[in-house]
Amino acid sequence: MTPDAQPHDAPQPLLTHLVELRARLKWAILTLLVGFALGYLVSDQTFALLSLPLQDAFGVADGRRLIYTGLAEAFVTKMQLALFTAFLLAFPMLATQVYLFLAPGLYKHEKRVLLPYLVAAPALFFLGAAMAYFYIFPAAWAFFLSFETGTDAFGLPLQLEARMSEYLDLSMSIILAFGISFQLPILLTLLVRVGLISVETLKNGRRFAIVILITVAAILTPPDVISQLGLFSALYLLYELSIIACKLVKKDDQEPATHA
Repeated sequence: MTPDAQPHDAPQPLLTHLVELRARLKWAILTLLVGFALGYLVSDQTFALLSLPLQDAFGVADGRRLIYTGLAEAFVTKMQLALFTAFLLAFPMLATQVYLFLAPGLYKHEKRVLLPYLVAAPALFFLGAAMAYFYIFPAAWAFFLSFETGTDAFGLPLQLEARMSEYLDLSMSIILAFGISFQLPILLTLLVRVGLISVETLKNGRRFAIVILITVAAILTPPDVISQLGLFSALYLLYELSIIACKLVKKDDQEPATHA
C-alpha cells in the first residue's frame, strides 16, 4: 500500500476525537457569538437593507411603513436578525471546522477531493441568497402588493400594513431556502463520487427530478407562483450543471486507475 493510500494520521483513541470535537465546537460557538454581536450592532442597517426591495415595490407613495404590534416584537425581531446575520457570517468558518474535524481521518486524496467543496458550499449559498434578494424579492413583493385596492375601488380600500417580524421571517425563509437549495450540485456530486448514484441515473431520471424539484420549490417558498417558479428554474439549471460536474468528477476519479 502506498503512503498516499494511508490516512495521514495514525489511528487515535476515542478520547482524542472527543477532545478534537470539543475544540472544533468551541471555535464554532465563538464564531457564532462574535457574529451575533456584530449582527446585533448592525441589525438596523441589515433590516433596512432587507426592506429595500419592499420599499422599491411601494414606490413613491407616502405613508408606507412597517409596524410592530407587540411590546417586545421589535426587540425579538432584532435578535432574530442578529442570529441570522451570525449564521451568514459564520458559515465559512463552520464549514472549515467541519473539515478540520474530519481531516485527520481522511486519506490524502480524500482531503484533496473535499477541499473544493469547502469553497463551493459557501459560494453557492451566497449565490442563492443573492438571487433571492435581487430577483425574487422584487417580483414577489410586486405580486403581493398587486392585491391592494385604491379608494376608488368598490367597497373599502385594501392596503398593506406589514408587521416587521412577519416581513423579516418571510425574507429570511426565502434567503435560506435559496441558499440551502443551491447546495444541490455539491450533494449530487458527492453521491456520485461515493457510488450511491450514477451519472446515467441522473440523466435518465430527469422526469422524476422535475417532480421532486417542483415539490421542494413549493414547500420552501411562499405560496406565490413567482418564488416557486424562480426556485424551480434555478434548481433545474443546477441539476443539469450537476450532471456535467459529475461527468468531470468521474473522469478525474478514473484517471489514476488508467495510468496505474
